[in-house]
Amino acid sequence: MCRHPRRGEAGGTVSEPSQKGLPSEKGAAIGRGIGIGLMYGLWRPRVLGAWRLPAAGPVILAVNHSHALDGPMLMGTAPRPVHFLIKKEAFVGPLDPFLLGIGQVKVDRTGADRTAITNALGVLANGGVLGIFPEGTRGEGDFASLRAGLAYFAVRSGAPIVPVAVLGSTERRGRLIRALPPLRSRVDVVFGDAFEAGDGSGRRTRKALDEATVRIQDRLTAHLENAKRLTGR
Repeated sequence: MCRHPRRGEAGGTVSEPSQKGLPSEKGAAIGRGIGIGLMYGLWRPRVLGAWRLPAAGPVILAVNHSHALDGPMLMGTAPRPVHFLIKKEAFVGPLDPFLLGIGQVKVDRTGADRTAITNALGVLANGGVLGIFPEGTRGEGDFASLRAGLAYFAVRSGAPIVPVAVLGSTERRGRLIRALPPLRSRVDVVFGDAFEAGDGSGRRTRKALDEATVRIQDRLTAHLENAKRLTGR
């Protein structure tokens, strides 16, 4: 990783990593095209507030995670290509070269994955969009339990966070796969206002990250509640 930081387009300071082996922006753009075809072909996405995503510069999408569909849905509905942090267990067989080819970031959740951290910071240093499921795994999708990773990337990079709520049908009839909403059902994707996670001090101590995590959780929970009211979910 280079010693000199670079000023991101969104005003945050992002550490400049080596370019070798970083997730491909062109690959993520191809992934976005695939996502558009699949998501609009199999479901009926309704996208609200996409204009809130900054048109340029580094940004982190913080997405709730209750369906296996959430990542691909964001790839197909976000206005910009997205590089998601995805657990290494998903990179099996032909999915491994495919996911890497479309610019996604493999992460080992059993410890501090330095390669994944470098790649994620590299996405932000290059002015890209990093997608994170801050709950760590698929669950209730209510942001009730956040991991510190989101706060770390936000504070370390200075990139703003845009909360995103993906709200699919809870109807069980018509589901071919349990973890997916019924085919051709409506899925709402609601983007919130961008915000800064840090307190402006630039501190990266454990206490600063814990405080940032609390601030993030409050903002994400409030956005999810607002998204449910807005969509009637």
